[in-house]
Amino acid sequence: MTVSEDVAVSTGLGLAEPVPSRNALAIAERMDLSQLQAWRSSFRAQRKDSRYYEIVEETICPDFDFRYFLIQDEIGRTRAVQPFFVLDQDVLAGLEPRWQKLAAKIRRFWPRFLFIRTLMVGCAAGEGHLPSATAAAQERDAEALSTNMCRLARQQRAGLIVLKEFPARYRDALGGFLDRGFARIPSMPMTRLDISGFKDFDDYLSKAIKSKRRNEFRRKFKAAAQSAPIELEVVRDVSEVVDEIYPLYLQVYGRSKMQFEKLTKEYFVEIGQKMPDKARFFLWRQNGKLIAFALNLVEGDTLYGEYIGLDYEIALDIHLYFYVMRDIIAWSIENGYKTIESSGLSYAPKLQMAHELAPLDLYVRHTSPLVNAILKLVLPYLEPTEAEPALKQFKNYDELWAKP
Repeated sequence: MTVSEDVAVSTGLGLAEPVPSRNALAIAERMDLSQLQAWRSSFRAQRKDSRYYEIVEETICPDFDFRYFLIQDEIGRTRAVQPFFVLDQDVLAGLEPRWQKLAAKIRRFWPRFLFIRTLMVGCAAGEGHLPSATAAAQERDAEALSTNMCRLARQQRAGLIVLKEFPARYRDALGGFLDRGFARIPSMPMTRLDISGFKDFDDYLSKAIKSKRRNEFRRKFKAAAQSAPIELEVVRDVSEVVDEIYPLYLQVYGRSKMQFEKLTKEYFVEIGQKMPDKARFFLWRQNGKLIAFALNLVEGDTLYGEYIGLDYEIALDIHLYFYVMRDIIAWSIENGYKTIESSGLSYAPKLQMAHELAPLDLYVRHTSPLVNAILKLVLPYLEPTEAEPALKQFKNYDELWAKP
């Protein structure tokens, strides 16, 4: 579907409303994108390109209402596509466990206490990005989105708007959202490890890690070495072993203090089959049994760690997490990667391994000006990073709140 800038914006509800002559948006569903070249070119520079968003919509979060903003030029042609989804958001999800327990008691009598229908811009499984590749085009995309966002959110019956986990490099481009009443707060950050200049893992260990910590790592690796041999295989398609992978993923998911989207077997299969140029699955076996896996995606000379799974029957005894991280670092150096970026959580071991934080931002506002004024006052107390004490030990912690 393509909507001229002087015609209407589809609401998905059988309604229509005139749109401005510049920075126009239309709302589309997946079926409307199949023949749209702008969709295939959106996110082309990212590891999570349009194929990834399609996989996410097809395989996880069935309760989410997935939609797409068509960002149009002055003559009504779609030049970029920005995904979004609508859900009932638990505003208290990022609070410390003690407050979660209090909320649970209140919800026995008031089940929808602080659940708000929310329009969330970005990706349901990972951080968000603006769809265009150049800085100028990203600013243009952000201007179109910020100008029209509140009006379109109301059409979707959403009271809350959230730009979900946009990397800090977009802060300048997204400045217009702050001008239009949005507040920026930190989300749980990713982490980044610079491995450029190291010859191998031992070189990294000797140069990047202090001697006391280095000795601790070697004792951990020795524990794994004293068990049965562990073999590593790197593949792009896990369709034949997904039944082994998935229980390991669920073990890690179940132990996480903060649970986000729950992936499915179909997700892992589709990633490998539809994105073989991006996907790298690391599989560790001991005595023929799969004991760990890691899903990584590649983007240029950076390897992104997305999800892992561990067999906790042995993981703690042989320090399997550190063994897995060692193999990933060694493989990355050997294969010419310069940086490893990792998804959020497990911050304490990443701090020990000399990672730094890669901040992610949430941009939040309510469509009601009065409610939004109150929301801005309470948001600093609702932001999720306060529940993770290890973050403050990173040397670049201040970047979580830093201004552009």
